[in-house]
Amino acid sequence: MRIKLLVAAAGLAAFATPSLAAEYWIVQDTTTHRCTIVEQRPTTQTMTIVGPGTAYTTRSEAEGAMKTVKVCESGGTVGGPAAPAPRGPAVAPPPPGPPPGR
Repeated sequence: MRIKLLVAAAGLAAFATPSLAAEYWIVQDTTTHRCTIVEQRPTTQTMTIVGPGTAYTTRSEAEGAMKTVKVCESGGTVGGPAAPAPRGPAVAPPPPGPPPGR
């Protein structure tokens, strides 16, 4: 009886284990056009899956694949937040002169 129970438990564990594995997706933010790697399949309209559209089993596998995706070549990031937007040109202070009002 115990052997049947152990076999049944092992069979159940075999089916449950793949669903616990991490999945990594290459996505592109539709507003900033920056690529990132996420651990959940995107469900919002602001993120689009790019590349072959498949989940990767390891983060390093996804990072390697992201380097080959054409839309990610020109400024994608490998994880982490997108880089901040560049600021405008620096403005030099006015040259010294007579005080205002004279």
